[in-house]
Amino acid sequence: MQSPDTPTTTTDPAARPAGPDPADRAARRAVTVFPVLVVAAGAFGLLSPGTFTGYGTYVPYLLGVVMFCMGLTMSLEDFRGVARRPWVVLLGLVAHYVIMPGLGWLIAHLLHLSPALAAGVVLVGCAPSGTASNVVTYLARGDVALSMSVATVSTVLAPLLTPPLTLLLAGQYLPVDAGSMVTDILKTVLLPVLAGLAVRLVAGRRIERVLGAMPWLSSLAIAAIVAVVVAGSADALKSAALTVLLAVVLHNGCGLALGYGCGRLARLGRPASRAMAFEVGMQNSGLAASLATAHFTPLAALPAAVFSVWHNISGALVAAWMARRGAGRVDTADA
Repeated sequence: MQSPDTPTTTTDPAARPAGPDPADRAARRAVTVFPVLVVAAGAFGLLSPGTFTGYGTYVPYLLGVVMFCMGLTMSLEDFRGVARRPWVVLLGLVAHYVIMPGLGWLIAHLLHLSPALAAGVVLVGCAPSGTASNVVTYLARGDVALSMSVATVSTVLAPLLTPPLTLLLAGQYLPVDAGSMVTDILKTVLLPVLAGLAVRLVAGRRIERVLGAMPWLSSLAIAAIVAVVVAGSADALKSAALTVLLAVVLHNGCGLALGYGCGRLARLGRPASRAMAFEVGMQNSGLAASLATAHFTPLAALPAAVFSVWHNISGALVAAWMARRGAGRVDTADA
């Protein structure tokens, strides 16, 4: 929801002009620049881990910056969207918090991951929706309003859902202090989001003048998180890179496919199904990295760091493929 140049339009994707427009160009620039920025940060952390020694304690504050920027990009319209289509949003929420945690546990089991990596993969699955999901939904000519509604609700409910799911599915790998995790999510996610939303409501037009800079600020913060996490486990990453990448690719790819499938099975129509794909398959990996660093080990944060890069790349590729299949038509089920 707060990737660079996030489009704010909620118009029918099928009604957009066929030719390129500024919003399309901005969104494509976002999904191109952001992964490059994160890859560069990860490479820096890998090649020069000593540069980031002692900065692990700053990860929660960096995540707070990301979530505050997310709050600034939100509006009351996001919550009104939930009220207009509560059952569709509920379906997206249930699909997200059932499919991704379950896939994380299954992949960790099938790949026989070490306890730290297994816990990290599960934690990624238990995180709320990814912060760039609405940008990718827009590029895919999906239902942006639904995407923003599901992302908003999944983020607000993260303190209630992420800790118990992590305890249930990752507790067999590493000790999980669910109570402490709730407190951390409240401090680093919910409070900054609500603070950003409050500032947006109070300041109004003054914030809108600088709103375009906020997504880039959050992107820099995510890149810094990745650099710190990678630096903390640079040696382990060199030996486990392929295993972690395989786990992340499977997790993300299956999530995208199953999310889209849920939408089609529920007869939501193609635009809404595309939104479901990205709301299920894209995770708030910044939160997962922060929680793994604070509650597990630096190695457990590696899946989140890799996921942060990969899900933006895969999301852009899938969105481009969907867009080429033609603009999503609004079926009768979308009405």
